[in-house]
Amino acid sequence: MFKVILVDDEDMILEGLKKVVDWAKYDCRVVAVASDAESGAKVIRENKPDILFTDIKMPNMDGLTMLAGLKGEFPDMQITVLTGYRDFEYATRAIQIGVTRFLLKPSKMDELEEALQVMTENLQRQHKGAAGSKEKAAEELQETSPANNFIVREALKYIELHYAEKLTLTELAEKAYVSQWYLSKLLNKYTHMSFCDLLNQTRIKKAEELLKNPSLKIYEISDLLGFNDVNHFSRVFKKIKQMSPNEYRNAVYKS
Repeated sequence: MFKVILVDDEDMILEGLKKVVDWAKYDCRVVAVASDAESGAKVIRENKPDILFTDIKMPNMDGLTMLAGLKGEFPDMQITVLTGYRDFEYATRAIQIGVTRFLLKPSKMDELEEALQVMTENLQRQHKGAAGSKEKAAEELQETSPANNFIVREALKYIELHYAEKLTLTELAEKAYVSQWYLSKLLNKYTHMSFCDLLNQTRIKKAEELLKNPSLKIYEISDLLGFNDVNHFSRVFKKIKQMSPNEYRNAVYKS
């Protein structure tokens, strides 16, 4: 029997879906519901569902990033989006990420049943064949998935915007709606760098610009870049640039 999770911030829709859809007809069972992205991610990781029906316009949620995170981390999970967000480009991007169906609210029963039919058929096809070949296929999907490309691009954008903060891998993973280990794996695969290295590279690139301003002291630059202290900043700068911040500044002035 296929496990189903429903995520929507409208209780009426959650209750309606649970009661109106003939889940047993499609060999499905609703194992959990959630009313926001955070609790949704939690129950998805706990239950590892086969099917997800979710809204993407809920408070404090980036819908496309959440969908990319889910498809990246759970590539076999079938997703149908239920939303009142009428935007063709948005729908197209969601489908590119790997969403099975994109349905506008209020959804008709025949639309819901068609989506469920397609998702269960997809799952049945996935379950056929040897376990080894399935694992290999899933691994290939994870490595080349458009969802993973999306996750990495969004993570790099977030680092670029928030490098000056006390940014952690935990925070970045939460923004990408994936686990820390999975995000770490993706960053290493796509950039050949760890999170710490990516953050430090971004900070040192900004440091090169700031060091050209003679009115800024080294410790002030360190603070502006989000380093714990000036000694840490100097060590990282020297490791990347093979010279200290002062030496770099002097070289800039001489040139």
